[in-house]
Amino acid sequence: MTQLTRLGTGLVILLIFLAAHARLSAADGWKAGAARVKITPEKLMWMSGYGSRNHPAEGKSTELWAKALALEDAQGRRALLITLDLIGLDRQLSQAICTGLEKQHGLKREQVAINCSHTHSGPVVGRNLAAMYHTLDAAQIQLVDEYSLALEKQIVDLAGQALAQLAPARVAWGNGRATFAVNRRANVEAKVPELRAAGLLQGPVDHDLPVLAVRTAEGKLLAITFGYACHATVLPLYDWSGDYPGFAQMELEAAHPDCVALFWAGCAGDQNPLPRRTVELAKHYGQLLAKTVDAVLDAPMQPVAAELTASYAEIPLPLGKLPTREQLAQEALSKDAFVAARAKILLAEVDAGRPLAETYPYPISRWKLGGQVQWFFLGGEVVVDYALRIKAELGGDQTWVAGYSHDVMAYIPSRRVLAEGGYEGGGAMVYYGLPTTWAPELEEAILREVQRQAK
Repeated sequence: MTQLTRLGTGLVILLIFLAAHARLSAADGWKAGAARVKITPEKLMWMSGYGSRNHPAEGKSTELWAKALALEDAQGRRALLITLDLIGLDRQLSQAICTGLEKQHGLKREQVAINCSHTHSGPVVGRNLAAMYHTLDAAQIQLVDEYSLALEKQIVDLAGQALAQLAPARVAWGNGRATFAVNRRANVEAKVPELRAAGLLQGPVDHDLPVLAVRTAEGKLLAITFGYACHATVLPLYDWSGDYPGFAQMELEAAHPDCVALFWAGCAGDQNPLPRRTVELAKHYGQLLAKTVDAVLDAPMQPVAAELTASYAEIPLPLGKLPTREQLAQEALSKDAFVAARAKILLAEVDAGRPLAETYPYPISRWKLGGQVQWFFLGGEVVVDYALRIKAELGGDQTWVAGYSHDVMAYIPSRRVLAEGGYEGGGAMVYYGLPTTWAPELEEAILREVQRQAK
């Protein structure tokens, strides 16, 4: 080997070392803290998610958890992610939590992202899905109110624990893939196994599995966040359970002691885990997610520079034509108990001098991490079309889109799904208590705000 060759080889090695050192240094400057608290109801109250249930919970399969990850960048800018093993929050409870977070911890609205896993094996919370639970008696309503009030305090206290643990950290991201989510509008559930085997499943899906890994300065795993676009509806039982997201988090925390695993739900409004309906399948899907996350952790991940920006806005999302009082009075006589319940709720509002609103204050927020990952949080049960479009327009793997965030007021169909109709297109509005379907321009209104925040 000539001296010139040795010099060239040495220079290459030096450049590789400097590049690696630069990537590691770019991740320096973060601080992070994580905490969790059990939120499993202590009493056997009514469960949320299925209108067919006719009695309270009977027991517990797994604990339910609230978890928090606090991040602080090199400039001292903070953000807090809260994940909940719950069906969803209504606007009133979500606002009360955020008010408490600002009062107790100085966190502005844009600094807070709340995401629910949408497990259908958790309790009724606040007034979420109000028309679905019109038959609850006074004792059950009191349990719901007590639980919701306690939950508000638990989350505010939990945030304080995560913030108190802020310490130097490194942050990195990567992407995996899981394929058990199926577009439930385009495939007959009973035929899914044979359709999958033949490669004939139809309809849009989002099988990405984004992972954010947070490690201590010494390299120990402190927290993992991971998201997937699929309903948490494997289990139809009467036991408290985090469903497949709960099992996934349990697997990861068992494999990585002292690590907090936080699952966030993607745009899963029209996505189901199929086949389903057994505990074994819920565990299986959870294990699949955990194995995929571990594979991402074991592969080279991209360091995230210690730079954080956050934004939040509420847009007036337009509803369609509102019913008249006469129409509501007629619906109140419907043989469909849920239609009648919604009509009575709305009539009470109108008769109290509160006209039906023509829009809903729809929440959208965005975090930008290290100039790389941009993470959008959308309210409601968002269908998968939104994630696919946002990622196509703004950057694929480095753009993450969560649904079920802030508050869950209704399904959020795309213009396509709205035109097609069906449950996600408008039928589910009954259970959420909104007076009518969304207006056709809802998709463009949401995407305009997403684009505005992205700029």
